Amino acid sequence: MKKNLLFVIPGLDAGGGEKSLVNLLTQIDYTLYNVDLLLFNQNGIFMKYLPKEVIILPLPKEYIDFALPATESIKKFFLSANLYMAYQRILFAITNKTIKNISRKEQYSWKYFSKSFPIINKKYDVAIGFLEKSSTYFCVDKVQACKKIGWVHIDYDKLGMDPKYDISYFEQLDHIITVSEECSNILSSRFPSQKEKIGVIYNIVSPKVIMDMSSQLVDDDLFNKKADEISILSIGRLHYQKGFDLAIEACKILKDRGINIRWNIIGEGEERDKLEKLIKINQLEKQFILLGLKPNPYPYIKKADIYAQTSKFEGKSIAIDEAKILKKPIIVTNFSTAKDQIENEFDGLVVDMNSMAVADGIEKLIEYPDLRNNLSMNLSQQKLGTENEINKLYNLIRM
Repeated sequence: MKKNLLFVIPGLDAGGGEKSLVNLLTQIDYTLYNVDLLLFNQNGIFMKYLPKEVIILPLPKEYIDFALPATESIKKFFLSANLYMAYQRILFAITNKTIKNISRKEQYSWKYFSKSFPIINKKYDVAIGFLEKSSTYFCVDKVQACKKIGWVHIDYDKLGMDPKYDISYFEQLDHIITVSEECSNILSSRFPSQKEKIGVIYNIVSPKVIMDMSSQLVDDDLFNKKADEISILSIGRLHYQKGFDLAIEACKILKDRGINIRWNIIGEGEERDKLEKLIKINQLEKQFILLGLKPNPYPYIKKADIYAQTSKFEGKSIAIDEAKILKKPIIVTNFSTAKDQIENEFDGLVVDMNSMAVADGIEKLIEYPDLRNNLSMNLSQQKLGTENEINKLYNLIRM
C-alpha cells in the first residue's frame, strides 16, 4: 500500500529551499508514495516544474481572507461577523509592525496566522515542513501524521531566530533535517537536547537536468557581450543575506581599475529599491544589472565567465552546486558553510567577506586564465549529482 506524504512550504516563488523541494519531488517514486503539497501562496515561478503526481491542497476560505492586505482582511471579517478572526488579523498586523527581525516576525505572528487554518482531516504517514519556521509549525499544529520532519536550510544562528520559541516545536518532531554538516553542527550546538534527531540530506541536484536546461535558447541581449567584456553572474533573493551590497561595491572597484565587466543578478526581493539606489550612486547602471527572476537560470550560468556568491551566510547554496555542475570558475565569500562546497584554489576561490577581497579575487580570475581553466577542469572530474540523497528520505520514512 502506498504511503501518504505531506510537504509544507510557504510558496514556490524563488529561493534555494523552494528549488530544492521541486528537485526532491522530481526524484520521488510515485508508485510507492502519494504526495500532497500545502502552499500558503499557490503562485510562483517553480510551480510549473512540479511533477503531475503532486496534489496541491486547496486553501481554506478563512486563510484566503486572512492573507488579504490588513485593512481589506479585517473589513471582510467584520462584515461577515467573524469578530474572532478580525481580532486575530489585527494582532497579526501589530506583531509584524512592531517586531523588527524578519524571522522573529514569522515566529511570533504564527499563533495569530495559524488561526486561519483548521487541522487537516486527512491522516498522513509522514508530514514534512520543508522550511524552517511556519512550515514546521504547521506540521506540528495542524497535521495528523505518524511521523513529522522539519527541514532547516540555513545557518540557524545567522537569522536571529528565537530558539526558545522553536524548541517547543522541535521537541514534537521525529527528525530535524538540515543541508550541510556545518549547519548540523550549529543546530546540535544550539539545541543539544535534540542532537539525536538531527541529520543531513544534501540538496538534490541532477547534472543531466541542469545540462539539458542550460542548452535551451534564451532571448536576452545580455548574451551579446563585447569581446573584451567579462560576464559575472550571481543568483539569489535580493536580501541582506546574499550580500549584494558587497557585490556592488566590488563592481565599482573593478570598474575604477579599468576592468570591463557586466555583473548580472538573477533574483528578486525586498532589497531591490535599496540596491537600485546603490547602483545609481555608484554609476553602475551599465555594469551591474538586476535581471529579476528567471525560471531557467542555467543558460545564464553557462554563458557567464565567472559565478560569484557574495553571501553573508548560507545553509548550503544550491546555486553554487549548479554552477559547479556547469564547470564555472566560482568565487565565494567565506561564510560559515562555504568550505562545505568550495575548496579554495581547487574548485573555486574563497575570499574574505569584504568588497576589496571580492574585487581582488575576481581580478585574479580575470588576469589568470590558467587558474580559471584549472578550477573548471577540477570540477569536471568531480561527481556532482546528488539524486541518491532521496534514499536518505526514504530511510527516514521507513524507520
